[in-house]
Amino acid sequence: MKLGHNFLFSPHRKFFPTTTTTSYVSLSGQPETERVKLAESLQLETLKILEWPSVCTQLSAFTSTSMGLKAAQSASIPLGRSPSESRRLLAQTSAAVAIPRPLDFSGIEDVSPIVDESVAGRMLSIAELCSVRRTLRSARSLFEQLQEISSHNNSRCSPLLEILQKCDFLVELEKKIEFCVDCSFSNVRDQASEELEIIRSERKSNMENLELLLKQISARIFQAGGIDRPLVTKRRSRMCVGVRTSHRSLLPHGVILDSSSSGATYFMEPREAVDLNNMEVRLSNAEKMEEEIILSLLSAEIAESSRQINYLLDRVLELDLVFTKAAHARWIDGVCPNFTSESFQNSEPNSLLVDIDGMQHPLLLESSLRNPSGLSDQEIDIRIPSREAGALSFPVPVDMKIGNGVKVVVISGPNTGGKTASMKTLGLASVMSKAGMYLPARNHPQVPWFDLVLADIGDQQSLEQSLSTFSGHISRICKILKVASERSLVLLDEIGCGTDPSEGVALSASILQYLKDRVSLAVVTTHYADLTRLKENDARFENAAMEFSLESLQPTYQILWGSMGESNALNIAKTIGFDEKIIEQAKSWVKKLTPEKMQKLNSLLYQSLAEERNKLKTQAERAISLHSDILKLYYEIRDEADDLDKREADLKAKETQHSQQELEVVKAEIDTILHEFEEQLTSADPIEFNMILKKAESAIGSIVQAHQPSFDVPVDITASRLRIPQIGEKVNIKGLGNRLATVVEAPSDDNTVLVQYGKIKVRLDINNIDSPADGGDAVASALRSVRQGQPKKRLKNLKNLSETMKNEEGSYGPVVQTSKNTVDLRGMRVEEATMHVNMAINGRGANSVLFIIHGMGSGVLKEHVLELLDRHPLIAKFEQESPMNYGCTVAYIK
Repeated sequence: MKLGHNFLFSPHRKFFPTTTTTSYVSLSGQPETERVKLAESLQLETLKILEWPSVCTQLSAFTSTSMGLKAAQSASIPLGRSPSESRRLLAQTSAAVAIPRPLDFSGIEDVSPIVDESVAGRMLSIAELCSVRRTLRSARSLFEQLQEISSHNNSRCSPLLEILQKCDFLVELEKKIEFCVDCSFSNVRDQASEELEIIRSERKSNMENLELLLKQISARIFQAGGIDRPLVTKRRSRMCVGVRTSHRSLLPHGVILDSSSSGATYFMEPREAVDLNNMEVRLSNAEKMEEEIILSLLSAEIAESSRQINYLLDRVLELDLVFTKAAHARWIDGVCPNFTSESFQNSEPNSLLVDIDGMQHPLLLESSLRNPSGLSDQEIDIRIPSREAGALSFPVPVDMKIGNGVKVVVISGPNTGGKTASMKTLGLASVMSKAGMYLPARNHPQVPWFDLVLADIGDQQSLEQSLSTFSGHISRICKILKVASERSLVLLDEIGCGTDPSEGVALSASILQYLKDRVSLAVVTTHYADLTRLKENDARFENAAMEFSLESLQPTYQILWGSMGESNALNIAKTIGFDEKIIEQAKSWVKKLTPEKMQKLNSLLYQSLAEERNKLKTQAERAISLHSDILKLYYEIRDEADDLDKREADLKAKETQHSQQELEVVKAEIDTILHEFEEQLTSADPIEFNMILKKAESAIGSIVQAHQPSFDVPVDITASRLRIPQIGEKVNIKGLGNRLATVVEAPSDDNTVLVQYGKIKVRLDINNIDSPADGGDAVASALRSVRQGQPKKRLKNLKNLSETMKNEEGSYGPVVQTSKNTVDLRGMRVEEATMHVNMAINGRGANSVLFIIHGMGSGVLKEHVLELLDRHPLIAKFEQESPMNYGCTVAYIK
């Protein structure tokens, strides 16, 4: 029966929504607390310390799907969140181990990205639809394989059947895709819809008629000598025939669609074929549109089933990881661990909390075990990391026996004896058991179920957080104590190290006393013998030591439970051949350093230190008193000096402002008198001229007299400035041929001043410098000429005074640097710089300014620029741009 649109697809179906009512938050609906976040962070760090990611990478060699490989390589193997869940994971692994043959996972693909694309509304391709179909069929095949195995032994396979028991394998969707799509040829089947079948039938018939017609026309062209052989082809999506360019007249009203590369042949569409070609194009477009409709509807079907598909993928991944752990268990010849009672209590007096025989580290087994699962050598190199050269060919088995009721185990012994490795192996055994993995051990391992495994192993030093080794360890231990619960396992390596031994022992003992009441089990390694004595007063403490052979002077890597380890330093030294006197003296020191003798020595040391502390305290108090008096005197002098500087600056500012205001008033009054004088001259006769002139002179004289200084001694502004050079002022150095330099420091008490010439700074006597001959202060000169000139020349001098004040104030306008009035000479040679300066000066207008940037450098370029400006006829004057900028000169153009 053919399935059309109305049967296969429902027009009322909708896409599966991208958001569902299911929320991925905690069941309580409350946000995670800081403690939970800290616990998760510490747990992840602990897994890295215990090399759990490396164990997961080892597992990846046994995965059967891309999803499983990705999960293993990213260390995403799930851990049981409760004892019952971990027991379920172990039961699944045991069931997979018992299956006589592995399952066939071929055809399983990670189609979750394809499902997400369909949910987003994108039309899936034929290849993507086929991937979904293969995955659904393969997942159903897995379930069928398990059912077949279960038919022979129902109880053994039941944990595996439960994984896929509630899955919807979407058989109808699989059949729809198979009915509509031919995955072998990657096309849509004719039977997908009645419309598609009709379109393709009509297109086939039309194409047969078109090809028959074109073959007949091509045969006629060949018989007429228009082509070497009959040629029917397709150009620009239309069927056509080939014909020589010279014989195109054989096809009257034909359409040229293309030509050969040589241009000798035309590909023409005969007039008789136009209608058939048009029909082919219409049918082809209709077919393509119908195929897109079918693919879109199939994509919508997948989107609607996205929840079931994703759930099915999760269950297939879980099944793959179960068989991965089973294959790994067979590879390491592992045994299934058992969890001790959840209450951690046992009625038997001699029962054990941890009982593991011959435990080996799984990462050390790689070099000694056979090829896993028949993988090739190349695959082994890629999927299982190689071990370093020199590693043990077979790790020494370690027995772990911790009695019921023990809360803290202190492991002591020499360095490189295996303390840390044994402790990490215990932590890794706990994590592997929670994940449902077998252990590389013997007999029947017994381990507790721990909610958290928290470890402080290795150097926690951090330069970024300014943590020393001791600070790093203590900081991490503090975090561990905050999150550890009564069901947690705490592993501490070299507790209390990195600080003063006495304080380290005291702090370590206090931490262990705290842990015994708050965690399920704590295992610590130490070199402090005092920590091994905690067992004497509390049965919840247990000691263990790493065995050391005095004959071979090598560790045996065996744990001696209930023993205290010794450093054996003196025995080793004696065996090596040290002098007997050195050994005997060392033994005498050991006797002196027994706890009783040490207590006496500490008492004497404390008394001596107390006396020394009192002396230092008295000296410190005297030093503080003297320091306070000195600071008080210093602040008084500084306040007086700051007040003098402020008053001097205020006085200078006030005098400058007063002088400027007075100058403005004088200029305004003189301008008024001159304006009135010029108006009277226009209407006065020659007889009244002298009277008007005298009247103007009298008025101006009154103004000058009113603003005359109170003392009769004339003030020479220029001379005053030369006597006291200011910072940033240009001066001539007499000893260097009047070279121009800059004052960089005010004159000192010994009448010397610091000047800079180029990059050279030198201190000179004030008499060896002189002010540049720039004509002095024009306004001061004009005032002196007014006061000292002849009566007949006063009017002219007063006009000059007014003009001078105007020119001084506004002739050049505001001296502001812009890109148009700036020339940059840095990096140029002297000849090139000369040309640019001359061009810039000639290009500027009258009464304008030019900023010349020459930099400091060696001073040669700057000296050349100043010499050029000094002798240039258009330069009125030039000066440094600012007291703090020696690399820029401002030139004033006439």
